Parts: sequence; C-alpha cells; structure tokens
Amino acid sequence: MSDVTIVIPNYNGIAFLEACLRSVLGQQGVSTEIIVVDNGSADGSQDFIREHFPECKLICLTFNYGFCRAVNEGINKAKSPYVILLNNDTEVCPDFAAKLLHAIRKDDRMFSCAARMLQYQERELLDNAGDFYCALGWGIGRGKGRRKTEYEVPQKIFSSCAGAAIYRTDLVKKLGGFDEAHFAYLEDMDLSYRAKIHGYYHWYEPAAEVFHVGSATSGSRYNRFKVIHSAGNNVYLIYKNMPCLQQLLNAPLLLLGFFVKYLFFVKKGFGKDYREGLRRGVELCRKFPERKVPFRMKHLPNYVKIQLELWKNILLFVR
Repeated sequence: MSDVTIVIPNYNGIAFLEACLRSVLGQQGVSTEIIVVDNGSADGSQDFIREHFPECKLICLTFNYGFCRAVNEGINKAKSPYVILLNNDTEVCPDFAAKLLHAIRKDDRMFSCAARMLQYQERELLDNAGDFYCALGWGIGRGKGRRKTEYEVPQKIFSSCAGAAIYRTDLVKKLGGFDEAHFAYLEDMDLSYRAKIHGYYHWYEPAAEVFHVGSATSGSRYNRFKVIHSAGNNVYLIYKNMPCLQQLLNAPLLLLGFFVKYLFFVKKGFGKDYREGLRRGVELCRKFPERKVPFRMKHLPNYVKIQLELWKNILLFVR
C-alpha cells in the first residue's frame, strides 16, 4: 500500500497535464499512487494520459460532474491512509508529498494540511497560503500576490485549499466527502467547516510548495460561472454549517457582507450573475435540507471556537 494517494481532477486540461504528471511522478521520499479523474474531457486528455503516463490510474467519467464528484471518485478508490488533492494546472516540488505527509502525521486532530501555492509565472509570489472564513460570509485567501517570504511560518488556518492539500482518507469519508451539490467553489471550505465542528483543525505547511497557473478551467479570476457558483455555494455553506441561533447572531454582518459583495460585482459587471447565484444558493438549501449538519450539544465548545474565529477573521481581511 502506498503512503499517500494523489488525486488529480481533470477537465479539458491537456495543456497542463504533462508538467503536472511528470512532477507528481517524480516525488521523492514517499511512495505514491496517482489517480487522475477525468470529467468527460473532449480535448484528448484521456488518450494522452493512457499513452504517455500509463503509471497513473485513470478514472473516466462520462460527463463534467464538477470538482466535487471527481475528487470523491478518486478518494473512494484510494487505498492509502492519506490522500492529496491536486489541481491539474500545477507543478509540484520533488519533496511536496513528503513534506505534507510529514506535517499531517504530527497530530491525529489535524484533518488537513495545505501546501504553499505559488504563482506559476512569478514563482516568488503567493497564490494561496491557506484560507480563512469570516462573519461577513467572506472567504479570505491568505497572501495572494504577496512575497512568499512573508508566509514562511506553519500555522493553523480555517480551511485548506483543495487545489493542493493532504487529507486523512478515513475522516473525509466519515464526514461524507465533498458535497457534490457545490459542483465547484467553496466545497473545500464546506468540508473544512464540518471538520472543525467535529473538533479537528487545519494546518498550513510552507515547506510543501506547488506552482499554480490558476483559473485554468473557468478561464479568469472573475467570470459568470465562478460568480454564480461561488455566491450560491456561500449561501448553502452558511445554511449547512451554522445552527439557526448562530445564523441569527451573524445575520447583521452576513447581510452587510452580501450587500458589499453585490456592489463589488455590480462594479465588475456581474451584478445580475451574483443575484442569480444567491437564488441558486437558496434553491440548494431547499433541495438538500437533510445535508444540514445537525447540532449536537457535545460540539458546542467547537461552535464557540468557530464563532470567535469568524469574528477574529474580519480583522484579517481589514489588514
């Protein structure tokens, strides 16, 4: 059995596959199994993998079911105790997997560990150093565009970015995996939030480095697809993970946060798409009420810690 399974979802990403797969197959100091889950690509990705990278296990889906379905398929096929999720538009350092594995093995309460994601073209600049979530309903990616030297210290984070992170396979399965209703965006925040409710935490490990192109599937930082899904998934995330009393407590800040976001996207020309996304989020809540995390009194201390963190993280955004 391998030490870790690396799961790479792919959709029409043939332009990135060679660099990505060569780097993951060149991992040192750890035994790995590579699973590529293809979401019905029409660009020759499947044949390219079969011909040039037969060492990789290829799972072919018949349709683009989204990020969540793809990684769940890979996780369910993983036989190792740890699984690394990795975007297809990445290139990883030779000790990437070993560093992540070393970090997560330090503490059984660590649910996931995020790598230091650097920009592909400007490799001294950060793309992501872990994610935070705040009481305004905003996800905050740490460090984007800043010098990598500013984020050299390992630390606790609210959520690991699933574009380059390691997870405990059994715990992911125990919590139900990634919620496929998300399709894409904030699915990693949702899983991380659920893990925190159950008393686990997430870690940032800067020694594990990965270079990320970014927005390779959706096409740009802001686009209709991303705005609609991010807005809707955010509504769904709040509904799922916050008990009703916590929703009421945060309601003034959440309403303010959604209003400011709406004004931002109006300015960017995506106001209509943002409103459509909010409607989509409400529909998700109505469609999947059974997926709301049930409140358990034994988890009350964890809810209190999360709430304090949500307030604290507003200051991180301001800074």
